[in-house]
Amino acid sequence: MDRLPVVLAITGASGAPYGVRLLEVLALHRVPTWLMISSHGWRLLTEECGITDDRELRKATGGEWTSVRVFDDKDRGAEPASGSARTAGMVICPCSMGTIAAIAHGTSRSLVERAADVTLKERRKLILVPRETPLSLLHLRNLTLATEAGAIVLPAAPGFYHKPQKVSDLVDFVVQRVVDHLGVEISLVQRWEAK
Repeated sequence: MDRLPVVLAITGASGAPYGVRLLEVLALHRVPTWLMISSHGWRLLTEECGITDDRELRKATGGEWTSVRVFDDKDRGAEPASGSARTAGMVICPCSMGTIAAIAHGTSRSLVERAADVTLKERRKLILVPRETPLSLLHLRNLTLATEAGAIVLPAAPGFYHKPQKVSDLVDFVVQRVVDHLGVEISLVQRWEAK
């Protein structure tokens, strides 16, 4: 039985390494993935990871993209914009506060925002991974609205109980939480064990 695709969007919030690692994990485990990157997402990929195009992104994520399908964020008529296109849910990682505001208020101006709107209206899982600090009252209200509409807000806030030794351990902690919420059986970090 074919698995439904996970919709993965990368937007312009600082934290591009989280999105890159999540894409790598999904691609290497051949999880069907519909990928879309906003223009600001590309800017962050370039600034934070030195990745400027699809070819470099494919290389940075292990090169195995047989399960990855790329969509243009400007194409609001693409499959992820329709509720009749079945998916396993959507992750926006990282998710900018501007994207969260558009989702919270239903003002989709791009494929990323429309796909999130569709995910909510179809009652599918929508995971938002913001990386912003401090949070303004507007941010908190928009996050609350998105949560009330059915989204899961999963801040890019790594734990430390697994004794991380390098930055990639912190990134993997957050990516593990995302794949857990997607229901994908992938193990990246040691889980909590009470002593």
